[in-house]
Amino acid sequence: MSAPALELDAITKRFGAVTALDGAAITVQAGTVHALLGENGAGKSTLMRIAFGMLVPDAGAVRVNGAARRFASARDAIAAGLGMVHQHFSLVPALTVAENVALGGHGRFDRALIANRVRELGDATGLVLDPGAAVSTLPVSAQQRLEILKALARNARILILDEPTAVLAPAEARDLLQWVKRWATGDHAAVLITHHLRDALSIADDVTVLRRGRTVLTRAADGLDESTLVMAMLGEPLSQGTDERARETLAGSTVLALHAARVVDARGVQRLAPTTCAVRAGEIVGVAGVEGSGQAELLRLLAGRLSPTSGSVTVPPSVGFVPADRHRDAVVLDMPLVENLALKDAASAPPWMPWRQLRGETSELLAHFDVRASGADAEMRSLSGGNQQKFVLARELTGAPTALVVENPTRGLDIRAAESVRSRLRAARNSGLAVVMYTEDLDEVLALADRVLVVHAGEVTEPALDRDAVGRAMLGAR
Repeated sequence: MSAPALELDAITKRFGAVTALDGAAITVQAGTVHALLGENGAGKSTLMRIAFGMLVPDAGAVRVNGAARRFASARDAIAAGLGMVHQHFSLVPALTVAENVALGGHGRFDRALIANRVRELGDATGLVLDPGAAVSTLPVSAQQRLEILKALARNARILILDEPTAVLAPAEARDLLQWVKRWATGDHAAVLITHHLRDALSIADDVTVLRRGRTVLTRAADGLDESTLVMAMLGEPLSQGTDERARETLAGSTVLALHAARVVDARGVQRLAPTTCAVRAGEIVGVAGVEGSGQAELLRLLAGRLSPTSGSVTVPPSVGFVPADRHRDAVVLDMPLVENLALKDAASAPPWMPWRQLRGETSELLAHFDVRASGADAEMRSLSGGNQQKFVLARELTGAPTALVVENPTRGLDIRAAESVRSRLRAARNSGLAVVMYTEDLDEVLALADRVLVVHAGEVTEPALDRDAVGRAMLGAR
């Protein structure tokens, strides 16, 4: 047999007193898709950043096609045939597709040459994009294709994809995974970091599981099932949340309401047609819809973060809001947790801050919501994605809000962190809060929601709480 396409052997990496990787290993064969699984903070992204030259290991070996490598930078890894598509895109929105592909290259920028390269790659791979399109105008799925094209334009033969389906609708995710499976043939190979076990089992040839920085399972995917993977990832079965309250008994008085509320954007395009709806205390109202249908505007109206172009909105003084992009809209990564807690209702904060009290509140929040961090003064950046999300949700639940609006609250989270968030949403509903939740995962909507509002082309309907009915409404079918 030929040498593996990529090997990382006995990799150790420490960040101060924290050991992120403790002798971790993975072997990726050419012509295969290799799924890399584990909880948030298990070390998956750290291991792949070492493979891609973004981090230098404290111990261990990296081999590409059997040859030992010691990458000093991502440029070295790219030269060796590796490409990495990160969970959070590294695109420049103001530039075009071709300009983003050219970034990081050598020599004089030749617009026509790069545009032809984008077209050739599109024809060869099916990842078709307009070279002259501004990235700011592209939907999320097209931005994902662009990130992959950037790697392929540098002749990547080993492609590392970190949570590539986290921002995609189900149909888009399915198309991307099928493309990855087709691409990973011959001397190509793909590493798929994912929390979606079904995705892993649907396309992976091999699976490696990390737990607390160590490799605990490496096997062919054939014969594996979700329960085996959960046991490997957690070391124990997953405890599912329960909901003992009957849906019929949940609803109380109206807390949030729209009255013929309409949203028109700065270009004069109607994003949300005149909408009348209400959310009551003690219920979870799910919101479903394909990307760009108007759900973002609906959520922000209900959260009091957007004023309608016409009509009116009724919201209480205190509404917690958890946006989809926590890095852009919810936290400041370089600030400590105590300062991120202080950001809540910062516009109405007093001229002086009671830092001692806030540190105490932050410590209590970490303990009560099982947010794993070294303390109140830890930088937000030091937390795993799941713990960042739990912190944001915990912060928005402080101060006794009467309503909570959440947008894709479990996107990118591992199964344990996702279930923790769902349990918190159930508890918030059961304590009498009015909860509005949007998620691209239709099964999650149906599992949590007492009612569902569907947004299609700016129009809001309320179908029966049934998968087929909701699915038809999402497509605009009567």
